[in-house]
Amino acid sequence: MDFQAIHDHLKAVGAPGLIEADLPREPNKAEKDPGRAGDPFLVIDPLKLNEFLTVCRDDPKLRFELLVDQTATDPAVDDEKLWINLNILSAALHHRLAIKCFLPKAKAIMPTVCAVYRAAQWHERECAEMFGITFVGHPDPRNVLLPDDWEGFPLRKDYEFPKEYHGISCE
Repeated sequence: MDFQAIHDHLKAVGAPGLIEADLPREPNKAEKDPGRAGDPFLVIDPLKLNEFLTVCRDDPKLRFELLVDQTATDPAVDDEKLWINLNILSAALHHRLAIKCFLPKAKAIMPTVCAVYRAAQWHERECAEMFGITFVGHPDPRNVLLPDDWEGFPLRKDYEFPKEYHGISCE
């Protein structure tokens, strides 16, 4: 199934949280649109992501049984939102789907998706410590990369690296 067929099917079954599809496009100077390269993706309401992913996993026409990747991005210093990026795969049906959710930086909170895809446990722990996203209901929110007393979120664009950490130079 190609992206358009997956999107059409999800609309037809009324998948919860589906906001829109974003397709690559050429720049349009008349409308001051810089265009967008890359893969098409679906924009999903982060509060409905669990229900949406459950449909994607359990629908016999989709069968997205694998969470391949879950990460976050901070597109710009002056942007007020973080992007959550997920990629799911159907090994059985040979198709994949890219998904994005947008969260406000000031209140980056969303439900965990660990109940739908167990692999999300590690991905969400990394997103939490690197971007400051709180995954409500996560079964093990400990850090995996940084010490427990590290301050700030290193992958945010507005992060300022410390001069030193416990007497060790960070420069």
